[in-house]
Amino acid sequence: MIIYIDDKACDCEKGEYLLHVAARNGIYIPRYCHHDGLPGQACCRVCIVEVETGDNRRQVVTSCVYPVEGEIRVFTGSEKIRKQRAMVLALLHARAPESPKTSAMLKYADGSVPERFVRLGGEKCIVCGLCARACESMGTGAISTMGRGIDKRVSTPYDEPAAACVGCGSCAAVCPTEAISLTEDGQTRRIWEKTFALAQCEQCGATMGTAEELAYAANKAGAPREALCGDCRRKAVADVMAATFGA
Repeated sequence: MIIYIDDKACDCEKGEYLLHVAARNGIYIPRYCHHDGLPGQACCRVCIVEVETGDNRRQVVTSCVYPVEGEIRVFTGSEKIRKQRAMVLALLHARAPESPKTSAMLKYADGSVPERFVRLGGEKCIVCGLCARACESMGTGAISTMGRGIDKRVSTPYDEPAAACVGCGSCAAVCPTEAISLTEDGQTRRIWEKTFALAQCEQCGATMGTAEELAYAANKAGAPREALCGDCRRKAVADVMAATFGA
């Protein structure tokens, strides 16, 4: 199937999300809460575009969850989209004024924050929920969103160090605004007001994660806790293969 994005002909499969089609064809659509490992979030609305169907009717859609079902024309930077995207980013910047990425994206959109918008001082989080989804996908559920309106936030239960947290850092890795503080000193990792001992590879000494994280992964897999990092495990397998087959 062929669709046109900003007058460029693009191949796509039926049902494929528009954002993925654009990215594969080298067309940039700004996005914020989208992560390839956790698709379908669609809460920030930064990736909006205009879609024109065969009857010449246009509608604004969120490209990260819009499946292509037929021949369409897509406009990623029409006047309507530029204005609406700038307003969305102004709202996000008011929500998270301390986030450098939010500021950069607002500048990219040539937008500004109206005086009537209430700014949340010291805030970086846009409450997109990616971190909570990442934690849930790990099976720990140590963090979640809570509250409503401008009081909505992500935290641990009762704002106390969560017993379920294993310090894997998946939440911090997917956070688009770097709102989650994760620090390491070579021996320990601190996140969500909880300190974890780091485990090193027994062969090369590389950090593999927290002791709790490795124990949790081993328990889920029903296998002994890993003692070697990925590189050393692959090298060990290659050595065994070479010794066995004389390669």
